[in-house]
Amino acid sequence: MVRHYHQLGILPPPERSRSNYRLYTQENVQQLRRIVALKQQGFQLSHIRELLTSDAAIEVKNLTHQLQQQYHSVMQQMARLRQTATALEGLIGRDRSCQNLQAEAIAQLRLLEVESQDGLVQLEQLWENWDAATHAHPEEFQESLQQLLPDLSNRSEIEIDLLSKLVLACGDVSLVNFIRVGKGAIAAARHALTQGCEIIGDVAPVVAACDRTRLSHLGCPVTTLIADPHVSSVVEAEQAFWHQSQWQEQLQQLPAGCIFVVGYAPSVLIAACDAITKGHFQPALIIGMPIGFSHAPAAKRRLMRSGIPYITVEGTMGGGLLAAVALNALVESTIEKPDCHCYLGK
Repeated sequence: MVRHYHQLGILPPPERSRSNYRLYTQENVQQLRRIVALKQQGFQLSHIRELLTSDAAIEVKNLTHQLQQQYHSVMQQMARLRQTATALEGLIGRDRSCQNLQAEAIAQLRLLEVESQDGLVQLEQLWENWDAATHAHPEEFQESLQQLLPDLSNRSEIEIDLLSKLVLACGDVSLVNFIRVGKGAIAAARHALTQGCEIIGDVAPVVAACDRTRLSHLGCPVTTLIADPHVSSVVEAEQAFWHQSQWQEQLQQLPAGCIFVVGYAPSVLIAACDAITKGHFQPALIIGMPIGFSHAPAAKRRLMRSGIPYITVEGTMGGGLLAAVALNALVESTIEKPDCHCYLGK
């Protein structure tokens, strides 16, 4: 591969020893590390060459256009994979009541011919016939999840319950691959909840989705950081926190030992991490699931490096509902299984 990179012009040709051995410098090694890192992020070699060898001021517009094209191509591939996953979920995600139908469906698929438009119509008819069976009984979500979730045998019972509830909240089993539960996060959450800690949400819609009944049973008060009833969207939350200093000042005064739930504004999570670094904020747990395409992933990475127990979803995924569902799952398991210590050994 190194020789290939030389041929492409990504790596400059190295000097040679008298015995004709290639002599690489530390700068060459660093360049190679950059190439490997960019490849792992999905960049094509042609884009890597432009990134590392072109004059950024001249090529940035052209390269940005190319990267946009690559992004749209990746999204199309993901859409096709999502369609395949949906078809598989429709088959293997059936509960016991649908097992006979499942066997029949697989048998029919084996005989299906879709080389013509008539075949596609036949496939649509099969889906309609299978969908008709859903009227016979309610869906058994736990049975479906058992068929679809990856192997979670290395997770505790409490964490599996948390992951399952998050998947059911969004209907996407792949979310499990992006959920990150920090070391000691579940223990910290359960201890704080049993001590009647304060629950603070970043905006009113997040707070509204919290299980007030169970939290009241635990003696946990619930408050809102951006206490503006007119803030009801991610855009409004981000702008309000960024432009109105009162909310930033209030964050600095949040009580130690609280559970901080961020489901909307990435700037709130970034500011919380700053306050933690400066010693101004010491929560028991942060549930950090803001939405955003550049700031949110960065904010989540900072959270995972903060040293504070956390629960987050890597990348752009998240939202107020998922953040509240994560909190509610912890609250419910704390009440329903107060003597469970399975999470301590994981």
